[in-house]
Amino acid sequence: MTQSDWSDWLPRAVESADPDTVAIWYLGCNGFILKGRDGTTVAIDPYIGTGDPPRTVRMIPVPFTPEDITEMDAVFATHEHTDHTHGPSQAPILENTGATFYAPDDSLSVALDEEAWIGEYDVDESQFHEVAEGETVDVGEFTVHVEISNDPDSTHPVSYVFEHDTGTFFHGGDTKPHEEFDAVGERYDIDLGVLAFGAVGNIDDKETGEPKRTRWYATENEAIEMASDLQFDRYLPSHWDMWKGLTADPKVLHHHARSYAYPETLEIVEIGDRVDL
Repeated sequence: MTQSDWSDWLPRAVESADPDTVAIWYLGCNGFILKGRDGTTVAIDPYIGTGDPPRTVRMIPVPFTPEDITEMDAVFATHEHTDHTHGPSQAPILENTGATFYAPDDSLSVALDEEAWIGEYDVDESQFHEVAEGETVDVGEFTVHVEISNDPDSTHPVSYVFEHDTGTFFHGGDTKPHEEFDAVGERYDIDLGVLAFGAVGNIDDKETGEPKRTRWYATENEAIEMASDLQFDRYLPSHWDMWKGLTADPKVLHHHARSYAYPETLEIVEIGDRVDL
């Protein structure tokens, strides 16, 4: 079990929070926790793994230990990659809280077949819910719409739109630009949106071990293009902090966003920070 570098202060901060709207904590990588004003709490892509050194090396602290999370209504996965669907990070949360795991089919295949969460952890089939583009689920205060995501490295990625009485939050997973994002931007009034952003770097190839030019996340121009198409009021870049060789400086996005109507503002945060809708 990976232990938190920060003890349990972050889970306790979430539990004690009493937001007026929706409080949102950045967990590093592409992980987030949302808590509504009535107490509904959900997580998206929480990950505490350290990667697969020396190929993928975690560059940020481990902000929580899953066993320390005692209040959670749902966990959402955007796609099947390890840093988005990960038994040691997510199954103990389901075990401790009874939360439901919402994910597309290939993510569920990882959880149920490859990693065998049922059997390895005290969870049951009723806690797993398959989602696909065009579907909507209700979790407490949140109405969650499943939308498209364009991640060519994934076999079935999705994005999520979390609608709340006080605002709307978008999480795009590891998406890159897509021609349908204009329509998504017209369909919802997105107050705060998350898009993965990172450098293009050299990562050791899985098969040969040789360095290979790698672009896992949107570049500066692609990130702002998507935020513009999706008409974000506020854009929060994620994933730029995570992997050695692919880290980036989110402040450069200010230069790229300057001539666009959207996003109206950039919300630059670090792991452990809280923002509110």
